[in-house]
Amino acid sequence: MKAFVFDAARCNGCFNCQIACKDEHVDNDWAPYAAPQPDTGHFWMRVDQKVHGQVPKVRLEYRVSLCNHCADAPCVKAAPDAVHQREDGLVIIDPERARGRHDLVEACPYGAIYLNEELDLPQKCTGCAHLVDAGEQPRCVAMCPTGALRFGDEEDLADALAQGEVSRPELGCGPRVHYLNLPKLFISGDVWDKEANEIIEGAEVRLEAPDGSQLVTQTDDLGDFWFRGLEAGDYVLSVACDGYVGVEARPVALEESLNVGDFPLVRA
Repeated sequence: MKAFVFDAARCNGCFNCQIACKDEHVDNDWAPYAAPQPDTGHFWMRVDQKVHGQVPKVRLEYRVSLCNHCADAPCVKAAPDAVHQREDGLVIIDPERARGRHDLVEACPYGAIYLNEELDLPQKCTGCAHLVDAGEQPRCVAMCPTGALRFGDEEDLADALAQGEVSRPELGCGPRVHYLNLPKLFISGDVWDKEANEIIEGAEVRLEAPDGSQLVTQTDDLGDFWFRGLEAGDYVLSVACDGYVGVEARPVALEESLNVGDFPLVRA
């Protein structure tokens, strides 16, 4: 079986994969796998961008979305006469038999199926089955300059699949698009000397997590501190530095990545 792997740590947000998908499928007929994709409105491969934090502590997250080519695909169940799964796992909407089947758009819980109104045809990513049949990579994968997007046999990708996660596993669809290193939340801020109006490097910043565990870091050469890879919840932040009056037990409610601002310390 084939699978896709997306590594968020490698993605630089170039959108090459999204553009390549358009170039491969818009106005191109790849029968029997797909009729031409319309010029606008369809994103068989889509790059989503999310901003974490607040200025000046900001990080961007990029994540691709495409058909998951599910092992237990709802679209196949909804129209077994018009949608089939190949032996390699790629799920194909037949461009002839699926005409008029508007219900397929709603059948996909991931929103990966689009309606081509001109052709009255539901359409989605085919995994570039026409290229795979020729021994090539899907166009989106071939055009990824950083190796963030991979495609191949599950056996060859076993290590990545074991570490990755899939979208909405609770649905039980068995997605075959796996994600690595998806960013979680962060808490950041900076510490400075109020009297000297200068940053403080090496101040100890302690964060108590919702489960009671303690995370400790130090401010860097810009006076900044970062706690990354956090889950949402209620935290408690403290700052200490020799020669200064510290900050104790400041509550931080974390729902989205947060820049808690600056901590001006007064000399003891």
